[in-house]
Amino acid sequence: MEVENIATITFNEKEKVNGMIDVRACNKPSGKLWFRGVRSSKYRHVYGNPAKRENSYHNVPITRNAHDSNFCAVNPKFVAIVTEVAGGGAFIVLPINKTGKVDINVSRVTGHRGPVLDVKWNPFNDNIIASCSDDCTVKLWYIPDVGLSCNLTDWLMDLHGHKRRVGYIEWHPTAENVLASAGFDYLIILWDVGAGEALTVIDCHVDIIYSLSFNRDGSRLATTSKDKKLRVIDPRTGLVISEGVCHEGSRSSKVVYLSEGRVLTTGFSQHSDRQIAVWRENDVTKPIRREMVDSSSGILFPFFDYDTHVLFLAGKGDGNIRYYEIVDAEPCIHFLNQYLSDSPQRGLGFVPKRGCNASQCEIFRFYKLHTTRNICEPISMVVPRKSDQFQDDLYPDTVAPVPALSATDWFNGINKPPVLMSMKTGVPIRTHKPKAFKPNEASKGNINYRMKFAFLSQETIPDYRPLNTLQDNEKSQKTSCNTKFQQIQQLFGNITQNNDMNGEDALISKITTKDEMEESPKNEYQLRKAYNRQCEELKLLRKQLANRDRRIQDLEKLVASLQSQVSTLRVRK
Repeated sequence: MEVENIATITFNEKEKVNGMIDVRACNKPSGKLWFRGVRSSKYRHVYGNPAKRENSYHNVPITRNAHDSNFCAVNPKFVAIVTEVAGGGAFIVLPINKTGKVDINVSRVTGHRGPVLDVKWNPFNDNIIASCSDDCTVKLWYIPDVGLSCNLTDWLMDLHGHKRRVGYIEWHPTAENVLASAGFDYLIILWDVGAGEALTVIDCHVDIIYSLSFNRDGSRLATTSKDKKLRVIDPRTGLVISEGVCHEGSRSSKVVYLSEGRVLTTGFSQHSDRQIAVWRENDVTKPIRREMVDSSSGILFPFFDYDTHVLFLAGKGDGNIRYYEIVDAEPCIHFLNQYLSDSPQRGLGFVPKRGCNASQCEIFRFYKLHTTRNICEPISMVVPRKSDQFQDDLYPDTVAPVPALSATDWFNGINKPPVLMSMKTGVPIRTHKPKAFKPNEASKGNINYRMKFAFLSQETIPDYRPLNTLQDNEKSQKTSCNTKFQQIQQLFGNITQNNDMNGEDALISKITTKDEMEESPKNEYQLRKAYNRQCEELKLLRKQLANRDRRIQDLEKLVASLQSQVSTLRVRK
């Protein structure tokens, strides 16, 4: 009997240690169970529905370029696909309803001298598309409603500013006519495509830029680059708000902005495992959450839906598409399911939410470019529901194709959230053809602005020759080129002759013109811009000073060597 009691006590103690339920005694477990149950979510059973063969695009000569871009852009009216051509760069634009076999002689957009690397549709005009290329340019094109009847070679705007090829472009989500371009010269340029000029140049990267993403209202810009760092930047001034290493792997990493001031990155670990990580935009030194996906080698492209808070991950060369739900509470990322396919993908385009079919509970639609076959296949992400009525919980108000503010207002420091529309009613869409910007006398200020940027981008070569060695024509050319300096010099001479103490006020009033008063900083962003411009001018002056000192040292060494040679010759004689 005592042995039996001892055995029972020992068994109960083991049960208590292991945290399991003792059925005989009906005691509660001392610890928590590992099984927490199934997390409820209305997107748990989302499935991918590929289009039938007759609803796909066949015989499309998809580009074979190794650049890590999607090579596809979609809006509710057109599908743009970068194609393979013998020389230069081209892409085709097909009406979204014109499916089936594509004619081999289909009309293309041909205007780039190098391969096209990225294309993006204007979010506020379904007929305007931007493209960037290996020829260091960004171009804007107008596509008629009926599509292209011949090869399109006339662009609306041709933007020159990058010194190396332009790899990525991104439209501003709320401001009209604002486009960001990232080049292999480590620069990001924000363009006002309506005026054809650069609003600001962001020069804070030390290596190739891999991706860029605006937040919801366009007040922040997140980037990843080859130096393994994630940067959150103020796009108006180019100031880096936060910076840190996101992934230890040496392969390409991508970034996308989430809601609530968070950023998600995809990349590789030190052992070449694919990872995803969530960061706070104000502090990217430590991630909120980091998860390993798998050990494949394809680059992961993230796609985030602000309305449903569902994140889609698609790897280049993979056949599957994973999707997660992003929540505010820890652990932030919840795996839902994945779409499986035996056909690998070269790139993916997606249609905006206003182009989804609400009657079929479609929350997202991809356009998959096949790697092995020349096919562009639509894939619909569908929530399985039997009701044919409009689902309010699946379709909250989404982004409308209407700008919230102009490019000038945004650059002057105004932030506005995007204009929203109902998926049930919709809003009218502008599809007008904007006029190409042509400089004239009224745009003299813009010409001066571009000339100033061109002057700052060139290195000044100092001239150390004495004035008495210069010829008369060179003297006149050097002194007559700056008439304003002569006017100021004359004013100073008049003041010296008159010995008038109040002449300083008159001088200031004459020098300060109306244009200079208009260019005075009016807000914080303009002050920062002026400060950054002065810093660049100081760097240029320091470089000129260093070149002058180096030149003086070289001349001193040359004089010393000549003197030594002369003394040697005298000794020999």
